[in-house]
Amino acid sequence: MNPIQEQLIALGAVFQAAVMVDKIAKTGQAAESEVTCLIGSLLVRDANGTLDVYGGDDLNLREGYRALVSALERDPTSLQREPLRYALALLGLERQLDKRGDLLQLMGNRLDQIQSQADHFGIGHENVISSCGALYQDTISTFKQRIQVQGDSRFLQQPANASKIRALLLAGIRSARLWRQLGGHRWQLVFSRRKLLRELYPMLRG
Repeated sequence: MNPIQEQLIALGAVFQAAVMVDKIAKTGQAAESEVTCLIGSLLVRDANGTLDVYGGDDLNLREGYRALVSALERDPTSLQREPLRYALALLGLERQLDKRGDLLQLMGNRLDQIQSQADHFGIGHENVISSCGALYQDTISTFKQRIQVQGDSRFLQQPANASKIRALLLAGIRSARLWRQLGGHRWQLVFSRRKLLRELYPMLRG
């Protein structure tokens, strides 16, 4: 796997988190396997490769890849506007987080506790998701820039959905961090669109 492909897996996961946030906000639904894939990525510290962060394959990132492709193609008929807005906001928030060593340390400590919860209950358990959501509230939500999630108030006001949305946004931040650590830059989305799309099309087909 080449460096661009590694970056695209992480960036695809950012978009996957954004797509799932949009789905929950509008329908109250999200595939459990996709949720646990992203929540699980928060707890992976020493992966051998980028795919290992997401459970060893990218099956649960395909919707993220599709959203990323539509953003890079700039096709107004297929562009997923809310997921694109969320994904770009996550990339910006991660840059702010990188300057906050205090919050990074807090996140590390809290994720250790969440790992213990996950070992006991399982990654997809509501207690684990709730703890991840609370961690997002206590860290990323303290920034001036906030992600305003648009959707159906019936779903947004349900505590379980609110926790899941925050937990997925936290997972999106983690993937944005990984993308940048792998050499990803926002200017690639503008100046290297064709190159990224050439690598992405085969990944979509798997």
